[in-house]
Amino acid sequence: MPLTESFKVIDADVHNEQDDAALVPYLPEPWRSRVAKSGIGMAGSGYYSPVGVMKKDAIPPGGGKAGSDPDLMVKQLVERYDLEYAILTGVIYNISATHDPDFAAAICSAYNDFLIAEWLGKHRAFKGAMAVSTLDPVLAAREIDRIGGHPDIVEVIISSAARSPLGHRYYHPIYEAAERNGLPVAIHPGAEGAGSSTAPTSVGYPARYIEWHTNLSQTFMAHLVSIVTEGVFVKYPGLRLVLVEGGIAWLPPLMWRLDKNYKALRSTVPWLTKMPSEYIRDHCFLTTQPIEEPDNPQHLIDLFNMFDAENIILYSSDYPHWDFDAPDMILRRLKPEARRKIFYENAKKLYNL
Repeated sequence: MPLTESFKVIDADVHNEQDDAALVPYLPEPWRSRVAKSGIGMAGSGYYSPVGVMKKDAIPPGGGKAGSDPDLMVKQLVERYDLEYAILTGVIYNISATHDPDFAAAICSAYNDFLIAEWLGKHRAFKGAMAVSTLDPVLAAREIDRIGGHPDIVEVIISSAARSPLGHRYYHPIYEAAERNGLPVAIHPGAEGAGSSTAPTSVGYPARYIEWHTNLSQTFMAHLVSIVTEGVFVKYPGLRLVLVEGGIAWLPPLMWRLDKNYKALRSTVPWLTKMPSEYIRDHCFLTTQPIEEPDNPQHLIDLFNMFDAENIILYSSDYPHWDFDAPDMILRRLKPEARRKIFYENAKKLYNL
């Protein structure tokens, strides 16, 4: 594997799973009895993937969910690709697509305790993204302050499935707490269109998984424009944002369009003191998976050159999902220095590793 032999790798999106019952010991009443009896009942995306969401070989030999066995993850991912660190992002952020803010907050707290107790100590490579619900940002901020100082917690993760664009002031307690604790905030695709969230596309609800999966970038574009224009990075200058699993190719034209509109409409956002694209370059990161793969690989390289991509992109495998990207299989044509930044240096600096 020439890529991993030349420099180390940090994986910014690794999904550790668990059965609902695993969280029961970490829940207080009345949530403990509720989950023990009926499970979490967390909403899914609502769109069936004919290829299956998970890699079949990631299912533990003794059964259970793919990605739920730390030892198997170490063998299949960490040791096979010589990862220095794997950022465990879980899946519990989807709880934000339910309706009960107290229940969602309790589930996130239980998951975070479970993550620390049963995952982060299993291997030196494991680092955690603590989950919070966007249904009650004040409760989310309290959770960030409770867990954010743990040495193996390196990120706060929230769902893209939200009731309104994530730049709205309603969500600001989350960003304030993340900045206070020195943690970046990651936005990950969630159960858009389920429970309390809005539709997953700008025109409503698609019928099939291929539509939902292809259109994920729409959600990220809307959230990013909201976060920039609502002045989140002005209000919280130390905040860093990671857009996980939403694609990359859409970013340059979005920045061009946003800058062009800002020149004529800057009076509507008087708190911005520089071009919107500058805030994106200074505060935002995107993960590689699912990387766009044009027939001509040079087109992707040309695209990267349009927005200084090597400084704001993080490698991610999305293990154990069906479209897993091994680090020795993508971005082979980039120059060695650019690959080194994307696969290692950017994440090492962002997460203070």
